[in-house]
Amino acid sequence: MTEKNNLIAGATGDWEVVLGLEVHAQVTSNSKLFSGSSTEFGAEPNSQVSLVDAAMPGMLPVINWKCVEQAVRTGLGLKAQINCYSVFDRKNYFYPDLPQGYQISQFKDPIVGEGKIEIDLEDGEVKVIGIERLHLEQDAGKSLHDQHPNLSFVDLNRSGVALMEIVSHPDMRSSAQAQAYVKKLRTILRYLGTCDGNMEQGSLRADVNVSVRKPGDPLGTRCEIKNVNSIRFIGQAIEYEARRQIAVIEDGGVIEQQTRLFDPKTGETRSMRSKEEAHDYRYFPDPDLVPLTFEQSWVDNLAKDLPELPDDKKRRFMSDYNLSSYDAGVLVSEAESANFFENVARGRDAKMAANMVIGSVFAGLNKSGLTLAQSPVTAEQVGALVDLIADQTVSTRIAKDIFDLMFDEGPDQGKDPALIVEEKGLRQVTDTGEIEAVVDAVIAENPDKVEQAKAKPKMAGWFVGQVMQKSGGKANPQAVNAMVLEKLGIEEIE
Repeated sequence: MTEKNNLIAGATGDWEVVLGLEVHAQVTSNSKLFSGSSTEFGAEPNSQVSLVDAAMPGMLPVINWKCVEQAVRTGLGLKAQINCYSVFDRKNYFYPDLPQGYQISQFKDPIVGEGKIEIDLEDGEVKVIGIERLHLEQDAGKSLHDQHPNLSFVDLNRSGVALMEIVSHPDMRSSAQAQAYVKKLRTILRYLGTCDGNMEQGSLRADVNVSVRKPGDPLGTRCEIKNVNSIRFIGQAIEYEARRQIAVIEDGGVIEQQTRLFDPKTGETRSMRSKEEAHDYRYFPDPDLVPLTFEQSWVDNLAKDLPELPDDKKRRFMSDYNLSSYDAGVLVSEAESANFFENVARGRDAKMAANMVIGSVFAGLNKSGLTLAQSPVTAEQVGALVDLIADQTVSTRIAKDIFDLMFDEGPDQGKDPALIVEEKGLRQVTDTGEIEAVVDAVIAENPDKVEQAKAKPKMAGWFVGQVMQKSGGKANPQAVNAMVLEKLGIEEIE
């Protein structure tokens, strides 16, 4: 099967994939949604469990207002409707790690309504993904199946932790769009500080709803893939599930609505249970919690204190720094990256600064498996290196070598780039006499290529490369290029 224009080719023609996501984002707060227990990650099992979390008789939930504030700030960041009146409901179902036998959630009256997220597509277009709702709910505990050969254990540390369930409309049409959506949502949450977005720790995970149809047909029957905890796995799960459904239908079968799990080891989804409809949960308002109400003025005050969000920051970078959409998008993907770039670019050539941050800093961090906070090179040092390029003290090529010395472990790690230039004699050669001598030598050594270059002017680039190599990269590239063309009698390279 091949994918073209977001259509998947099957035996009976093209198919369209329809995707909607329910993302569960753990609220950044020190305590849980209805108790004072800690939310710190990595604690010993069952060491952060209050009587409320364990559902002991007579224990009543008390709302954590910080979690409410975080949900409203997230809604504002999603350009969504904030509902000043919302209701907590009991969602009734049995599971071993759900102590109450119900989950406190929101159903008919969520705290946040319709919103939207813009995602950048590979062709440069922007697609708007609709947000249906955001509601607050408490997380369940965690069943542990690998602690004993015959028993399963339950860890309730996570029980009662505040979650924001962010439900999209079925507006996505490919695995790439779904991945871009989750990346963008995670970026917004991190900018706001409402969720750390650490998928490997389970603080952000997605339920992926997948259906297929012939283009123009009504929506097909969907299957929900539960608790996918990596962006890469989201893409793999969608690809497999879409093709599975197409194969079933083309073989004369019928898609049954069901909940499925994704197995990263096999890259396949498997059935978990037939899908339970909403009314099967027997929702009703929680009698222990009054409706959640607040004034619009409080919401307005929160809106005033929101940080600059990635879309606005990207537009500003393109406008103020004249960056391309791609470069600006890369730089604003994390708030730390954007701040780092602005520190480098302050008072300098912004394009040169962006090239250095994206091409050297990010590449070095990715290669070393480090975060920006762990970078051995500071923004001030990168800025100083940009200054050396701008005043022609060093060439761009030599600057890359200097950066590597500053970044890698060794005596020059973290050193002022100007010191490295002086100590290692890396100052750019701008003396035309020295450059001319090297150019003459290269031309004299390659008479056959001189004739080729005169017949085919693009060959002059070969001479420039040879001169730069002989000079150890220290010759000024612009001066070398001009002198090579002059010596070869070429006016310009077509």
